[in-house]
Amino acid sequence: MKIAVLSRNPNLYSTRRLIEAIREAGHEGIIVDHSICDLIIEQDGPSIIYKGNKLHDIDAIIPRIGASVTFYGTAVVRQFELMGAFSAVNSQAIVRSRDKLRSLQILSSAGLGMPKTAFTNFSKGGEKQIIEHVGGAPLIIKLLEGTQGLGVVLAETKKAGQSVIEAFHGLKARIIIQEFIKEAKGADIRAFVVNGKVVGAMKRQGAEGEFRSNLHRGGKATLIKLSRAERSAALKAARALGLEVAGVDMLQSARGPLILEVNSSPGLEGIEKATGVNVANAIISFIEDGVNKRRKGIRNEQ
Repeated sequence: MKIAVLSRNPNLYSTRRLIEAIREAGHEGIIVDHSICDLIIEQDGPSIIYKGNKLHDIDAIIPRIGASVTFYGTAVVRQFELMGAFSAVNSQAIVRSRDKLRSLQILSSAGLGMPKTAFTNFSKGGEKQIIEHVGGAPLIIKLLEGTQGLGVVLAETKKAGQSVIEAFHGLKARIIIQEFIKEAKGADIRAFVVNGKVVGAMKRQGAEGEFRSNLHRGGKATLIKLSRAERSAALKAARALGLEVAGVDMLQSARGPLILEVNSSPGLEGIEKATGVNVANAIISFIEDGVNKRRKGIRNEQ
């Protein structure tokens, strides 16, 4: 089997681990920088030119699409899908998960617990009202395009919240306003889901004085055993967004697990080091199963 990891950086831990796992399983693994793929669309069918050569005989792909290149990256994933390659993460699921507002709307409609969230259309003078919608101060203000904890602000008072919202709106920056979950104490949980199962989970604790728990912001990760409710919420969230491989971020609250975000390209380093689980291998096993099922289905149709 020939499996391509779509990644712009071959030196990243996740990219290296996936290539190792592919080769350990006896398959051919290649790295394809999706940002320099040329997509050819014609009557003869879709094709991809990479570094001057046409890519062919790719059985499966593992998209590692950064947030800054979501549009082009998902177009490349879609092209591979149309060429018959099995994708560990569906292109439309990536699009759904990357749109924070849309993903929260989907999760809400699925009945999942989440911090109360509000969104408004730059309504001048409406800052005070929208803060009340999420229960007042303290509150969290997030840029819709932010990643790895960037563009996330904790406003301790209503006045501070109004000032931050006014500033973002003045810049025409799209934001969501969220309820602050005090009992989470600067920590969250990431559950790593592969093929309808939680293969590993870690608790991320923010650095002292830091309300964001992201590892990129200095947070620390430790192994955690999920409760039944947390495991169920993680699986339901991934399923709602159509993601077979996902990192589901949750807060522990007095009213149960609250979904923060579902990541379609979750990093492997934090989860593997915190849990000791070979997550890369679980992803390759899922791909093997998916490709074999597809091949069997094609044979049955013939």
